[in-house]
Amino acid sequence: MTDRLYLHDADLRAFDATVVAVDDDRVELDRTAFYATSGGQPHDTGHLVWANGAAAVLDVRSDGDRVLHTLAGPVPEAGAAVTGEVDDGRRRHMMRTHTAMHILCGVIWRDWLRVVTGGNMDALSGRMDFEFAELPEGFAGHLEELCNGEITADRPVEVSFLERGEAVLDRDLIRTKVNLIPDYVTEIRVVDIVGLDKQADGGTHVSSTGQVGRLEVTKTESKGKGFKRVRFVLHDE
Repeated sequence: MTDRLYLHDADLRAFDATVVAVDDDRVELDRTAFYATSGGQPHDTGHLVWANGAAAVLDVRSDGDRVLHTLAGPVPEAGAAVTGEVDDGRRRHMMRTHTAMHILCGVIWRDWLRVVTGGNMDALSGRMDFEFAELPEGFAGHLEELCNGEITADRPVEVSFLERGEAVLDRDLIRTKVNLIPDYVTEIRVVDIVGLDKQADGGTHVSSTGQVGRLEVTKTESKGKGFKRVRFVLHDE
């Protein structure tokens, strides 16, 4: 099992680890701060450095409870001590974007009682699908205004961990389908935008909504009966 350090500290960028296994150009570490692609959030990039070499980290994927890092260049041997360095720019963009997606979820649930059905993101842009039969007149502009209001409010974003039995009783987490998390996961990680949105979530986030930047809704579109898509980008100001 790889200890996923980012679950507890999204601001960690450098860490020491040991290579557990090597498979061609992929290495498994005993611990990592590199985010592995999941939940619509793409992986981190960066570098691994060891006594007699260094390589860029191009991709990071989960394999069960293991995390595999795809390298470009030389590959360290199993048992080697390495230092990982996460690209700060990419991570910050992903953190801002993921928090923006939770803001969208929270605003649409609070004001329209519609649940999210899917989503995906890249650095400073994303899309989310919601259960709408039809969108109200002026929806995009109104949604953008409401989301930016929550960003200006600079709400704290808190991370906590709940025992599974406690989590399944939380009405907010039931809404975000915590029951779909595999049974072997006994501790649920919760991301709470205080006063707006609470979700079971394994992604990386900024510590307050004020760090997200200005949100622009760029497009809304129909994805079939009862489903509408919202696309957005983030700006620095």
